[in-house]
Amino acid sequence: MITHSRLTPVLLLLFLSSCSSIYMPSVPNTPMLTTQGEIAAGAHVSLKGNFNFNSAYAVSNHVALLANGAYMNNESTKKDVKHKMIEFGGGYFNTFGPDNNRILEIYGGIGSGKSDRLFRQFDDNKNLITIDNHKANYDKKFIQVNYSSKKRDNLRLFGVNFGLNFGTALRMSFVKTNDFFINNVQQPNEDNIFLEPVFFTRMILSDQVQLQYTSGSNFGLKSRKFLNAGNSVFSVGAVVNLGRAPKKQ
Repeated sequence: MITHSRLTPVLLLLFLSSCSSIYMPSVPNTPMLTTQGEIAAGAHVSLKGNFNFNSAYAVSNHVALLANGAYMNNESTKKDVKHKMIEFGGGYFNTFGPDNNRILEIYGGIGSGKSDRLFRQFDDNKNLITIDNHKANYDKKFIQVNYSSKKRDNLRLFGVNFGLNFGTALRMSFVKTNDFFINNVQQPNEDNIFLEPVFFTRMILSDQVQLQYTSGSNFGLKSRKFLNAGNSVFSVGAVVNLGRAPKKQ
């Protein structure tokens, strides 16, 4: 009976741990570039405290370079999560439509990340029973397609009209761990392919500054115990576009 009572919290901890993925998806870079020399930069934060930073530069009228990063340090009674990620990429963008107000962007790139998660299990008297530490480094490759529209809808807020832009991004991420330890014991590496559809809305504050709300999902195409689709994308942030060609009257 004593053995069973001690084993139950451990099994429960393993179950809870498996529900928390090593991989945490970031906010896809959706710069909505339109012309050579344009720079886009964004900062976003999720409800879990995952900070994302995106930047893009249009080296020509159709080619752009990307740099993305993410950082999280979330501490709680039962679980601490530390996460870092960086990505670099590039690709193609183009405007189309009757007024050139629709944008198609196709990007790809590589990245790497670090995950450090600490799980604590307590008994009914709030006494600490077990601690599990999961540490992993991973590499990733990604491809994504963005579609967005500069055709404005209006939102009236506090007596002021704000323009709204909408867009979507479909990203596929190929992720593989290269150093995975549980309580300092090396574990078999895992890999997975994630589909990450994302939708975003931007409220226009000026020609350069927009507020952005992003929502999305994360689906793992392979069944994995630790590198699974345990997190999704919900964030708010701001995007700045500089160097954009003036609108034609």
